[in-house]
Amino acid sequence: MTGTGPDRAVLAPPHPDLAPWGTDPYANALRNGHGPLFLRRTDGWLLPLDVERWCAGADAADLSALRRCEGPVLDIGCGPGRLVAALAARGHRALGIDVSEAAVERTLRLGGSALRRSVFEPLPGEGRWGTVLLVDGNVGIGGDPCHLLRRTAELLAPGGLLIAETAPQDIDERVRVQLDDGRSCGSDPAPADPFPWARLGTSALLEYARPHGLRTVDQWEADGRSFVSLRRARSVRATSQTPDTANSAAVISSQFPRNTSGDSPLAGS
Repeated sequence: MTGTGPDRAVLAPPHPDLAPWGTDPYANALRNGHGPLFLRRTDGWLLPLDVERWCAGADAADLSALRRCEGPVLDIGCGPGRLVAALAARGHRALGIDVSEAAVERTLRLGGSALRRSVFEPLPGEGRWGTVLLVDGNVGIGGDPCHLLRRTAELLAPGGLLIAETAPQDIDERVRVQLDDGRSCGSDPAPADPFPWARLGTSALLEYARPHGLRTVDQWEADGRSFVSLRRARSVRATSQTPDTANSAAVISSQFPRNTSGDSPLAGS
């Protein structure tokens, strides 16, 4: 990926818009393996979060997406790590990233590889990932789909695949939300500040993806969930293969951890 030097460097602070995912209601839900947990809009509307499914094994809908993965896989917002673990079991090199310490800890306990990092920070293997995943509503990260998809395209190798889960409705919504465990009362700590989030149906996601060279490969539904796969354009420059491009897959593979000690699972690679 980026080598042991950069990964041992001090990381940039987490993206401020994503910091609330590391707050107590989310961490507690992951540690307990169940909710209730909601995204609460500023107008009081609640979106239930499916913590129990996230903390279970990969289900049939998940596997419908994982079967399409190519090459090394980056799971953005990996949560408790079920997809990273399932990919590893299928023989894929997979890395999860999440801003929640509890999410990373749980992924590591499952035997997966994970970093506590935001998608908007420097990441290993930029421009060399075969597949990037944005599932479980993670197309909403940061509340700016255009910015997120541009960043995703930067992470993919030329010809790489983005697999995203979209809202089942035809929706394009930018909101500010708070994490809510449904137990707020006067004696509880003040809730975290609202943070930006987005909800996208398939047509909206495709529209935002097009300017970033991401073209539709497939669309499907499984167990009431909607997915889309998009491929990053291949390089149009006719250049000879350099040692760097020839070995990019080997570089990614060689830098996955043999153990998961330290703040970064890539330490000591």
